[in-house]
Amino acid sequence: MFPALVAVAMLAACSNRPHEESTEDYVRKITAGRAAKDADFRAGHDVIPDAKKDEFLPLAYFPVDPAYNVLAGLKPATQDIVVDMPTSTGVRRKMREVGTMEFTLKGQQMSLLAFNEVGAPDNNHVTLMFSDMTSGTETYAAGRYIDLAMTASGIYALDFNLAYHPYCYYNPTYECPYPPPENRLKVPIHAGERMKKPAEAQTK
Repeated sequence: MFPALVAVAMLAACSNRPHEESTEDYVRKITAGRAAKDADFRAGHDVIPDAKKDEFLPLAYFPVDPAYNVLAGLKPATQDIVVDMPTSTGVRRKMREVGTMEFTLKGQQMSLLAFNEVGAPDNNHVTLMFSDMTSGTETYAAGRYIDLAMTASGIYALDFNLAYHPYCYYNPTYECPYPPPENRLKVPIHAGERMKKPAEAQTK
């Protein structure tokens, strides 16, 4: 077994979550982060056009669920793999496969390919682009993202409560890579950002 995964298994035996903070503190932290993102999007003019702010803001989320915050191990890629990844604009973007993020979620073993962009000024992070059984119904059809800072240990706190819609969901001028077929999870991920229900949407 990959060493990072051995460590993940040992830690998981002691705790269901990566952090030993209380559930109340954890929910409070996630909720505060969501409010701060709403404020940033409301104040800015780039991501969400002014004419669309009342439609999208505040952003909609599934309830915070600590069960979706899990330990994961990154199995590094054994060769340099660069993928011409399709995007929302039709232009392909070169993404480098960093490795495979392996984890257990609600008793099921799963994995996601992790990428960073070729030529990006900062390669100290990885992006997980995924779709799941909520995609196209409860969440954006093109999938959601999770960003993680690289760790020396290869062990990560993978928190699906932080899953977010790419910017092309709000603004078609943004170019967003689509999740590869390997990252299409066969389960519903009821965590993180979701689309608003018709009754929640506000239009001018």
